[in-house]
Parts: sequence; structure tokens; C-alpha cells
Amino acid sequence: MAKTATRALGQEGHVPEWAKQTAIVISASLFVTLCAKITLPLPFTPVPLTLQNFAVILVGLLLGSRRGFAALALYLAEGASGLPVFNPLGPGGIAQILGPTGGFLMAYPFVAFVAGWIYERTSRRFAGAALACLVAEFFLFAGGLGWLYALTHSVSAAIKLGLYWFVFAEVIKITMAAEIANRWNRRLSRR
Repeated sequence: MAKTATRALGQEGHVPEWAKQTAIVISASLFVTLCAKITLPLPFTPVPLTLQNFAVILVGLLLGSRRGFAALALYLAEGASGLPVFNPLGPGGIAQILGPTGGFLMAYPFVAFVAGWIYERTSRRFAGAALACLVAEFFLFAGGLGWLYALTHSVSAAIKLGLYWFVFAEVIKITMAAEIANRWNRRLSRR
């Protein structure tokens, strides 16, 4: 029996690569869930200030385009199935995906993909990470504001509800994510 279990793992004590990659993707979706719980409601908009966006772009930077996309697609699937992964201020499940923050949520896999894709093609320094984050944020807000426009039928209302109050916080999130990715890659290059 022990030999069969050892063969299933490949070599004795080694975990198969697919298991490692699966664990990384699941862990990344859990990281986004944890950051979603750090939420500040704003009384003048149905869109709360949350660390989810930070987690999404950081996952894209650190995991790359494909694994980042997979982690955020898994995150949406978890939320759509009713697991409490989204920010706690919303109704959860499909209702949250179809609500005012739905455009942001639906954009997450693509945002992580874009951040990872651009960063994979840069020097892997702070400037490359910041550029990747900035372009990814453009996709994030295009999705979020587009969805808000579809709900309100007003460009000015969509911008008022989904952009003005968040610009300063997004600059901080971009800076933090870019610096974390920069330090992570410097540490990896020393090994």
C-alpha cells in the first residue's frame, strides 16, 4: 500500500507539478477572498472601497497571465456557487455578480491576465510592474464603469458611482502591488 501511494506522488516525497500548480491557483483565489473582506462602505455609492482590486493585480503579477486568469476564474466560480468569497456588503452569489459591482467582478480574470501578460514581457522591475498594473486597472474600470452605465444608462452617473471616489486608493494599490512584485522578483533572481 505504501509503495502505491509513493508511486502516485511520482518520486518518494515529491508532489506532482500539477498538484503544486493547483494549490497555487486555489491559494491565490483564497488570497483575493481575504482581501475582499477588507471593505469600507461609502455612503454615496453602492461600490465599496475594498482591497480586492489590489489582490487581483498582485495575483496577476506574481502568478502570471495564465495562472492569474485561472485563479480569478475560480474565484468567480466560487462566488457564483454561493460561497462567501465576495465583499461582505453585497448579497453574495449570482446576485452580487449581477449587482452594481458585477462589472468589476466579471473583469477580474481578464485584469489578472493583462497584469501578468504585460509583466511577463517587461524587465520585471518596479516600472514594468507599475505599467502592468496601470493597464490592468484600465481594463478593471472599463468593465466596472461599463456595467454601471448599463445599470444607470448614464455615463456621468457611472463615473460618479464607480471612479471618482477610488482614484487615490487605486494609485496606492498600484504602487503597493508593483513594489511587492518587484521585491519578489529580486528575491527570486538572487536564488
